[in-house]
Amino acid sequence: MAKKYRPLVELQNLDKTTTMTKTPEIILASTSPRRKQLLEQIDLSFEIIPSSVHEDFSISLEPEQFAMHYAQAKAENVALQHPGSLVIGADTIVVFDGKILGKPKDENDSFNMLSMLSGQTHKVVTGVSIQWKNNNINDTFFETTYVTFTRFDSNAINCYIETYHPFDKAGSYGIQDSFSVYVKKIEGDFYNVMGFPLSAFFKRFSDIIH
Repeated sequence: MAKKYRPLVELQNLDKTTTMTKTPEIILASTSPRRKQLLEQIDLSFEIIPSSVHEDFSISLEPEQFAMHYAQAKAENVALQHPGSLVIGADTIVVFDGKILGKPKDENDSFNMLSMLSGQTHKVVTGVSIQWKNNNINDTFFETTYVTFTRFDSNAINCYIETYHPFDKAGSYGIQDSFSVYVKKIEGDFYNVMGFPLSAFFKRFSDIIH
């Protein structure tokens, strides 16, 4: 039987006599079930210690800077308490017509967000910060994906909200659930829309631990 290719496992299990830096304990500073799922999908061994940082949408930052600012703040909040660990922080936002859409506050907010996105193209920006205090590592970046929706009516929106309660999702939808039927086109990393850009993360993670 062919051996399963597991790139992060291979990196983490290399012999200590190689030139590679010993892989530290890894912490995900997020309680997002989707980020947990995605990191488990690539066989990363980690523990979850949530950050106590919460977004303030009143601050004046461009969307990309906003996402990176809070990804870095979340990672640093945990990294300061665990300087020997490599800490991963992330922040995902939806941007439409220059406006940042975070997680909806309630059903009305959710309905208004989805109504705004119907038949339109928006962008999903995820900021990611990788911090390892003992090794002076602080690598923060962002990834952008463009998503185009078909048109959907108020009945579809109400049914979706009632069924999925998407109040923990930026933009009030999950591309991995039934709302995927309204996705007409995606330009960029699909997993970025779920909340974590796996490909960009893997490259930077690999560079750091080598």
